[in-house]
Amino acid sequence: MDKKIKKKILKRLSIIKGQVEGLGKMIENEKYCLDILIQASAIKNAISSIEREVLKNHLKTHVIDQIKNNKKKKAVEELIKIYKLKK
Repeated sequence: MDKKIKKKILKRLSIIKGQVEGLGKMIENEKYCLDILIQASAIKNAISSIEREVLKNHLKTHVIDQIKNNKKKKAVEELIKIYKLKK
């Protein structure tokens, strides 16, 4: 994995961990439902940003290497799998 992407993802995961813990406390303390939903949405968006970074890494490294090493079929299969996951 690209070192910059890895560092960015690990930092983001640390933030998400704190957000999830905060969400749990909000529910325990019976905070206002809208505030809970806003926090949950922020967590989903943060996870989506991690998915984008992992996808970027995969395209920049693995898919490029597969194409260069004449494994085009595997590259296409993986891209289709990614497409289906995102639908």
